Amino acid sequence: MIAKEILIKTLKHEATEQVAWVPFAGVHSGKLVGYNATEVLQNGDKLFEALMEVNKLYKPAGQPVIFDLQVEAECLGCDLTWADDGPPSVASHPLEDAEELEVPCMCTIPTKESGRIPMILDVMKRMKEAVGETTALYGLICGPFTLATHLRGNNIFMDMYDDEEALEKFLAYCNAVAMKMADYYIEAGMDVIAVVDPLISQISSDHFEQFMHEPFANLFAHIREKGAFSSFFVCGDATRNIEVMCKTAPDSISIDENVDLLAAKEITDKYNVVIGGNIPLTTVMLHGTQQDNMKFVIDLLDKMENKKNFILAPGCDMPFAVPVENTIGVVQAVYETDSVREMVKNYVAEDETIEVELPDYANLQKPLVEVFTLDSATCAACTYMMGAANEAKETFGDTIDMVEYKFTEKENIARCKKMGVPNLPSMYINGELKFRSLVPAKEELEAAIRAVL
Repeated sequence: MIAKEILIKTLKHEATEQVAWVPFAGVHSGKLVGYNATEVLQNGDKLFEALMEVNKLYKPAGQPVIFDLQVEAECLGCDLTWADDGPPSVASHPLEDAEELEVPCMCTIPTKESGRIPMILDVMKRMKEAVGETTALYGLICGPFTLATHLRGNNIFMDMYDDEEALEKFLAYCNAVAMKMADYYIEAGMDVIAVVDPLISQISSDHFEQFMHEPFANLFAHIREKGAFSSFFVCGDATRNIEVMCKTAPDSISIDENVDLLAAKEITDKYNVVIGGNIPLTTVMLHGTQQDNMKFVIDLLDKMENKKNFILAPGCDMPFAVPVENTIGVVQAVYETDSVREMVKNYVAEDETIEVELPDYANLQKPLVEVFTLDSATCAACTYMMGAANEAKETFGDTIDMVEYKFTEKENIARCKKMGVPNLPSMYINGELKFRSLVPAKEELEAAIRAVL
């Protein structure tokens, strides 16, 4: 059975002898052929060359063509900050300064000629012709809530309380953008439309049901009617929202390492939804060894009593600098499971002890806000939690201290362990966890800071 058939059978809820493997090698694809992140996200020929190298080295059952949640935002007027080792981040929010939430005219929906969309569609068609028979291709679109946040900024979290009716209309607009992007990508030959909405992990299940159930249910029904499969891709600790996500009827859900996959699978199995994930991006893929990656995959598969409705994948977009041999180790564990199990049965990961010194929280001269992120430059949920912290810093100025600890750095991994940080992103004030995988509204964060001033 060719790899694509394994994935298609999995998405059809059929049993397979082998697990489907989907490497989310977005900007990392450029590293394989010597291009930086900006080059592969802006140049179609370089992107195609990089994707073909991913296909050759990593033998995927499915692979994304581009992993960039800012494509739609860029088309709609957001300025981007570009990086060599990660996707761009949104630097401006066109609707941020409006006192009341404005719903854009429906004629502002991106067309096939907007921004980088022509380049992306061309690469999709080239990939379909080159590997479409052996590999299922993923078209990744920005989910409606994350797109709404790109356009509105952190004010979106206050809109949930202050202007519910306008927010519902605004999200309907963002969902119309998502549907149109899905249409473009399906026409270009994409087998799976992944609706990537990392900020869903930053809202409550009540807010999800109030604002997001209808848009997502309509979006997944639309994708199904167009003849493609769907994936609901969320980052961060989405544990509280797994069940309400399932109720929108996607074909699959993708989660990262913040979520207990085995516990989540019990929920998704109840709704007959495929679940994908969740090889840790930094501790295993980026900073681990090849044996660490093999061991993680074998252990995960062995813990899973029912492998039906499961896709093995990284927790999110792979970091640019992931060593190639680490992903090759995952490939070996997928396709040579029995021999790799024997190979790593006595393997114990090396404990690399890094000493970190925590602040003396009991004797701080002024309040200290600490934001623990995967990386605010590349993780949307982290971007907006960090944005909330930066806004608070502007308000309080020198009366508070504020720092970000990025989980991509080994020292900060050790710091997270010593602090007992449960999930990313999280925000601490004076050493106490205040906001766990939940972006605070402006007034809420300011009140928490004033309480310790």
